[in-house]
Amino acid sequence: MWIQKKLRLPAMSRGFHLITDRVTQAVPELSSMHIGWMQVFIQHTSASLTINENADPDVRVDFETAMNHAVPESLPYIHTIEGPDDMPAHVKASMMGASVMIPIADGRLQLGTWQGIYLCEHRDHAGGRNVVITAMGETG
Repeated sequence: MWIQKKLRLPAMSRGFHLITDRVTQAVPELSSMHIGWMQVFIQHTSASLTINENADPDVRVDFETAMNHAVPESLPYIHTIEGPDDMPAHVKASMMGASVMIPIADGRLQLGTWQGIYLCEHRDHAGGRNVVITAMGETG
């Protein structure tokens, strides 16, 4: 079975936001999959996806701090037409990645106990974000 859904996420503030529940709710067919894979892909170049700690909100703050240290807005970027946060957002998105793959077993994503899917919003004033979710697997 192949399933593909588009999920429109609302505009979110700059930072790291857990979207695991939104992703799983968008694909109710997931519960019928015995074994498979789910890919979550973001259709943007200034935001990214990752999987990490889902319990302590301090991790999200620390991620933002670390990414801003690794990719400062103060570098002499040439691509600045969309503002000082745009080119750093592109670099961060490339570093973090545009998709994640998660195994499926017995109707559930096989995330670890403390893992969740993050939308990494790298812009100060971004709009909503489009995510394509593709699940493939065997039912039964």
